[in-house]
Amino acid sequence: MTTDKLIYAFAAAGANLLGAAVVVSRSRWSERALDVMLAFAAGFMISVAMIDLLPEALHRGGHVAAVVALGGYLAVHITQHVIGTHFHFGQETHHVSEAVSVAALVGLLLHTFVDGVAVASGFGIGGAVGALVFTAVILHKVPEGLAISSLFLAAGQGKGRAMLAAAALGVATIAGVVLTDQIGALRDHGLALAAGVTLYVGMSNLVPEFRARGGWQLPVAFVGGTATYFLARVLAGA
Repeated sequence: MTTDKLIYAFAAAGANLLGAAVVVSRSRWSERALDVMLAFAAGFMISVAMIDLLPEALHRGGHVAAVVALGGYLAVHITQHVIGTHFHFGQETHHVSEAVSVAALVGLLLHTFVDGVAVASGFGIGGAVGALVFTAVILHKVPEGLAISSLFLAAGQGKGRAMLAAAALGVATIAGVVLTDQIGALRDHGLALAAGVTLYVGMSNLVPEFRARGGWQLPVAFVGGTATYFLARVLAGA
């Protein structure tokens, strides 16, 4: 485990807390600005998964990597839409039960753990790819922290528990980074797992959040996220 990986891990966790702090401080968050951020993040994340993570995973692991990627995709679907049925990337404005908020947190923990695995695995390929993967992760961390903390507040659990929920997501991300170097299965299949989960978050979480909205800004932001990925890839020499 290198110091650089830990710095990136704590930075990602900090972004979860930043999103929560926005909600807990009662600051107003423009829904349109959030939609634009999600659209941009989706374009960037899908690009990283398709161009960097999945091809490298298939090169290293072949058919097994494809199965692991599919398994990661399915696992996040189950945890977020069977266990945590109420979660969405956005600020919760309706009252929910405590059980719903806790279930959403449990559902998100796998996703955030694999965020850490993705960062560690990306840096395992090289510094440039690692930086691109980290960017893809950090882009959705603030909305993620915002979403889970607002869900806890909507359940009447208070500011402290709302911040703790976001902190738990951050800890799961740090654990993913740390354990990838320690556990053989994650070292061997972390790229494939990260590819499947990243594709799910981009395609099945983020895209549905904004695609029903009107206007031209969101499609432009989505394509802009993809274009920014390619520009960053060139600049990074990946």
